[in-house]
Amino acid sequence: MDYASLCVNAGKDPVVYSDAGRYVCRAIRTKTVTAQDTLSAIIASYAKPVLEKGDILFICEKMVACTQGRAFPADSVRAGRLAKILCKFVTKSKAGIGLAMPQTMQCAINECGAARILLAAAAGMLGKVFGKKGWFYKVAGYRAACIDGPCHNTIPPYNKCVVLAPLNPQKAAEEASGMLGGGAVLIVDANDLGVRILGSSNCGLDKSQIASLLRQNPLGQSNESTPMGILRPVQ
Repeated sequence: MDYASLCVNAGKDPVVYSDAGRYVCRAIRTKTVTAQDTLSAIIASYAKPVLEKGDILFICEKMVACTQGRAFPADSVRAGRLAKILCKFVTKSKAGIGLAMPQTMQCAINECGAARILLAAAAGMLGKVFGKKGWFYKVAGYRAACIDGPCHNTIPPYNKCVVLAPLNPQKAAEEASGMLGGGAVLIVDANDLGVRILGSSNCGLDKSQIASLLRQNPLGQSNESTPMGILRPVQ
């Protein structure tokens, strides 16, 4: 391993386990990725030199979105009346502000359509009645669930930005795998609340096993600058 670019972020375990076995888990440090970068160039520069046969490369969905130009200043978003109303009913979590501000809720409406967001809001309220969480996002879909708002802990300039979900993450994973000669690639949305696999090439593991391996949220968006990582099976 090239330890200049591979690391274990603070508080994360260097070895993880699932029913599939034991894996070394490392994060890959990169420069700040922007819309001027391409995903293939970032992978070629930072991931490809440290990958070994059998490794699984996992990539933060936010980095993919940034290379697609899906990040922009929050103050550039003009929120409508519906967004200003709905955001008041969103529960804020330690994972981030999510849709609990007018600008991010407006982005969800733009991405998914007002009708779907209203239906999702109704599902969310019904879920609260029955003590169930996550019904809003089950109806709204990944494009709403992946929206990130401004956060002081995020590396600049994204600490003042809204970042949307990546477009076609499955295609992004398959194209990245192709440039790596068929290596396993995942596009993931991982935070302290859970893990979503948005896109994946053939890695020989089912999604529940992958989620188990990544449940510690090993990547970092702040001064860690680690938007990618590897899972390496331990024999």
